[in-house]
Amino acid sequence: MRRIVVALAILAGALGAIGREATPLAEDPRVEARLIAIAEELRCLVCQNESLIASRAGLAMDLKHEVREQIKAGKSDQEIRDFMVQRYGDFVLYRPPLKSSTVLLWIGPFALLIVGFAAVWIFVRRRRTIPAPALSSQDEARADALLGTRADDSGR
Repeated sequence: MRRIVVALAILAGALGAIGREATPLAEDPRVEARLIAIAEELRCLVCQNESLIASRAGLAMDLKHEVREQIKAGKSDQEIRDFMVQRYGDFVLYRPPLKSSTVLLWIGPFALLIVGFAAVWIFVRRRRTIPAPALSSQDEARADALLGTRADDSGR
């Protein structure tokens, strides 16, 4: 039991050392705050489903460094976003603008949802209207024999 307590104490100490707060990469916390705000709106070009700030990919690190340098150079948030779009296209934005080249991104999910609902609705409607196949008197007699019922007991 004592060994378990000692092992848990060592593990807790190690986790405490690991869990310390990371030092900011920028000397100025305001620069880092702006970097976070801008990079949350940009997509990692490698990961594609992560924001630039969340990604640890090499390209993401380079792009964050570029954004940080532009912040230090005095550029506005919009100028930085425009630079990234000019260099990498609208794909770099998590919320691309609505224009002819991105209209499918905005309307596509809704169109697919409507088409899916319509397909299910049509399938259900057709399923209800398909009449049950009529059995011949010979098939009915055979079914009654298999079920152990007589034709006159069936309530007809």
